Order: sequence, then structure tokens, then C-alpha cells
Amino acid sequence: MKLKTFCLVLSLSFSLIFADANAQHTMTNVYGRNVQSLNGKWDAIIDLYDQGRKNKIFLNKKPEGKTDFYEYAFENGYLLNVPSDWNSQMPELKYYEGTIWYARRFDVTKERGKRLFLYFGAVSYRCRIYLNGKEIAEHEGGFTPFQLDITNTVKDKDNFLAVEVNNTRRVDAIPAMAFDWWNYGGITRDVFLLSTPETYIDDYFIQLDKYKTDKINASVKLSEKKANAVVTIEIPELQLKQTLKTDGNGEVKTSFATKKLKRWSTTSPTLYKVRVSSENDQVEEQIGFRNIWVKGEKVYLNDKAIFMKSISFHEEIPQRKGRAFSEADAVVLLTEAKALGCNMIRLAHYPQNEYIVRMAEKMGFLLWEEIPIWQGIDFKNEVTREKAGKMMREMVLRDKNRCALAFWGVANETQPSEPRNSFLKYLIETCKTIDTTRLITAACDLVRFDNKRQVFTMDDPFMKELDVVAVNKYMGWYHPWPVTPDKAIWEVARGKPLIVSEFGGEALYGKTGDADLVSSWSEDYQATLYRDNLEMFKHIPNLSGTSPWVLFDFRSPFRFHPTNQEDWNRKGLVSDQGYRKKAWYLMKEYYDSKH
Repeated sequence: MKLKTFCLVLSLSFSLIFADANAQHTMTNVYGRNVQSLNGKWDAIIDLYDQGRKNKIFLNKKPEGKTDFYEYAFENGYLLNVPSDWNSQMPELKYYEGTIWYARRFDVTKERGKRLFLYFGAVSYRCRIYLNGKEIAEHEGGFTPFQLDITNTVKDKDNFLAVEVNNTRRVDAIPAMAFDWWNYGGITRDVFLLSTPETYIDDYFIQLDKYKTDKINASVKLSEKKANAVVTIEIPELQLKQTLKTDGNGEVKTSFATKKLKRWSTTSPTLYKVRVSSENDQVEEQIGFRNIWVKGEKVYLNDKAIFMKSISFHEEIPQRKGRAFSEADAVVLLTEAKALGCNMIRLAHYPQNEYIVRMAEKMGFLLWEEIPIWQGIDFKNEVTREKAGKMMREMVLRDKNRCALAFWGVANETQPSEPRNSFLKYLIETCKTIDTTRLITAACDLVRFDNKRQVFTMDDPFMKELDVVAVNKYMGWYHPWPVTPDKAIWEVARGKPLIVSEFGGEALYGKTGDADLVSSWSEDYQATLYRDNLEMFKHIPNLSGTSPWVLFDFRSPFRFHPTNQEDWNRKGLVSDQGYRKKAWYLMKEYYDSKH
């Protein structure tokens, strides 16, 4: 064999091995399937110098002979809660970045004609999965789910599952080396054992047409490319039902005409039971139907222009100083947003857990969801680009049936360049291969004051790729006022809807001080800042929404002022202890005035 041919074969072999080890995308609506929880206390080993893989601790060997010994043991050591981050569970792990091994044992009931999967809601940031001493998959990305087919590798009794988790920041990661939130590590979301038929319903996409009010489009895909399989789609309350046969790819596509539909809205978040059935499988869930589109400088929800009364929050419970991961946590975050008068949540700066997304939909919030393309990304790196595309696919596939999802976000505060523009266009194209119905946006921080013309402008050619332009602008905090707020005229992204996606400033709850002194860190100055920004908004002609930064104070190693921050970003309208600051009431009054 010639050297060139040999190298090609070798390269292909390694590619196949690597592809086989990669985790799979998750089937639609895992939470509506037959699952067994693997949550709880997991054994853990802190691998400070990354010796665990070299020493094959995933084999979990025990001494058998008199001369045997091993310098590790999972049993009788550390225990970590799953789901949760490790940083909030032990004081020694508060700032820890590195590797921790998780392990647990489980039994299964194997049935003929059934398949078994492991499902991880999220592991932060990269992980390798080992089952019964064999590496079966790896995954990178701390905020999206993945699944593994373990049908042929699992035993009936005493399976040993080990997960090698690493949250070390890297230049080629997403997010990259520096980001303004806590780098939580660990198995941060649910872990399930999932049982399905041999051929199961892998994917479905059911939604109202983008513009038509009486047409529901539906597609269903089986896990196998099986032609002429029978698939039924039902919406009982609307008395809609169709039975179809799959094509050669195991797919069906159809539309329903309906005159009885009550569309989902922020004031009336109506959801319908939808049932998808095949010869051996059935999945049910609640789905809402709505139209959302742009015309000129307005966003229309169900044919009516809507002003986005938004807020951002991190997937964090500040009082616990840890990741939010449960339905109870979702209640804490979303109830405060509802009290503020919001009709939209910007899930900053990454896909948040499904409890938050699904509960937000039930409560009548529109959602903006994004992957963490947050400053500092290496846009020239092809590997980073592929990672971003994979994260985008995983996010969109998980949440495409959520009618609350209005915006897919592709970036936050990135600087124009050819590599950046190409990178973000790739993300938009990746998104649109799955879903062409949502609005595409990105948060820019390039608004500048033109002294000659005495107006605010923004020069970013990438704006033309967006359905809705969003800008982060911290007037009165990072940027001194060049004119008084009542004369702050904007000419930014004219012809398109514009959202001010971040504004605000920091204040330590309970601190009083000069209302005109930025460095006072006081609630009084934060309130002044909000009054001034709300005045400025009157002079943005294409303003379609605002989203102050941020709902709650949140943890960030970026912030090291010894008395006013102490590892906290204090821009919250609500303190880390849950107390509302003066600016909260100003924002509440503003949102209540918007109908």
C-alpha cells in the first residue's frame, strides 16, 4: 500500500473511531419519555493533576490478591449532588477549575425489542463517559443536552458509570478564557436512563405557520430510515388527527387546517395536548401555537405589534450561590420576572435548563435563547466554529417546539471582522437548516456618539443579517453622557426593530449615596441612571423592546472590589439576598405603562 493511501485510510479510521465516541443529539422531548432518574449522591474523586485517565480509575479495580493495591477509590470518599455544580457544594471547590470524576452504580431491566439510552441535560464544560470500564462517548459544551445508546453495553445488574468532568477555560472553548459569570463545573442538570422501542419517534416539529393563522405544519422522523411505517399526529382538543406513512427516510410531513385555534400569547399562554404515535411508540406534550414576524421597525406577535418588556438572568440562584437546576429554581427566577411586569426573558448568555424554558412558556414569556458566543471567541479557529455549530444545533433541536422561543441569538458583544462575520453567518445558516421561523438577533456593543451630527449611530455591516438588531449600551455607567438624556437622539438600525438588550449599572443593596456620583455604588445613583436611560428611550424611534441588565446580582470573578462587589456583579435589580433595589420599582412602573 502506498504511503499516501495508507495515511488516508488511517485518517479515516481515526475519524470513524472519534465519530463513534461522540455523544448523540437528543431525541425530542426527553422529559415526555419513559425515564428512570439517575440523580442523587454520586461518588467523586478530585483529580487535581489529571492523573485519573492515565491510571484508568474508570475501571474501578479492587484489590484481589495479597500484593494488589490501587491508589484511588470512589467508595467512602467525596459525595457530590447530581444535578448541581461542584463549586457550591464544598468550600475548597469554590474557585476550582480542573477535573473531577463522578461515579455511581445502577441496575436496569433489559427487555427484548427495547433500546436503552443515557441522557445528560448538561455537563459543564467537557466530559468523557465510561460505562463498565469502557469509554463510550465524549461531549463538549456546558449548556446543551446529549444522549448515548447503551443498549449493547449495559448489564442487568451492577453497572458502573464514571464521568470525567473538566471545566478548565481554554482559548478554543465556547465561552473562551474570560467571561463575566461564574465558571461552574459539574453534572449540572438531570441524568436519566431512557427506554424506547427498537424503532422510536426520534424527532418532531409541530408549529403554527409563520404567517397563516389557520395552518399547523408538522413533521415527524423515526429513529430508523423505515418506509411505509404508520405515524399518527393528533391534537384532540382541536379535533385534528392524521395518519400517514413514512417515506424512505422514515419521515412524514403534513399540514393541518384549523379554524378553532386559540393562539398562544403573553397574556393568554394557551397550550394544547399533542400526541405523536408510531407502530411501537407514543409521545405526548403540551405545545402552543402563535405567529411571530417582523414588518418594518416592528415585531408582530399574532398580527399585533408588541413591545418586548424583557429582563435577563443567569441560570443561578444567588442565595444558594449555585446553578439553578430544578423546577423549584425556575419558580424563583420566573416569579420575580413576572412581578417586574416582563413579557420576555433573555436567557443570558447560554441555553438554560428545560424547567426554565417550559415554565416560562406556561407563564406567558417570550424567550430569547443564545449560545455563549461572548466576546473573546477565536473566530479564526475552525475547531471553535464547528463547536459553535454543534451547540447551535443542540439548542435549536431541544427547544424548537417551544412556541415561547421568539429569538435565536448568535452573539454577544463581538467586534466586526471578516472571520467574525463568516463565523456568525455559519451559525445563522446552521440554525436555519432546522428552523426558519424564529427571528435571528445578536447583541452588539458598537453604538457610538457622532459629535458632528450629535446623534448615536452604529457601524456594523452584520446588522443586515439580523431580523432584529439588539444593542448593549451602558450610558451613565461605562459611558459618560455626551448630551443630556432628553437630547440623546438615536439613528441606529433604522428600518429594523431595535432592542436595547443591556443597560444599567451596579449598586450595593442598602447603600445610600450621592445620586449623581457614579463611584458611590449606591441605589440612589443606580436609580438616577435608570431614570436617565428611560428618558433616552423616548428618542429611539425604532425601539421595540428593552432588557435591563440584570434581574439578580450574580457571581463573577471579574468583579473584585473588596467592599462593593466581592466576586459579585451588582447590576441586579434584585440583590443576591432577594431584596429589590430602588431601580426595580422604576423599571416596574415603566413596564406597567407599556401595553
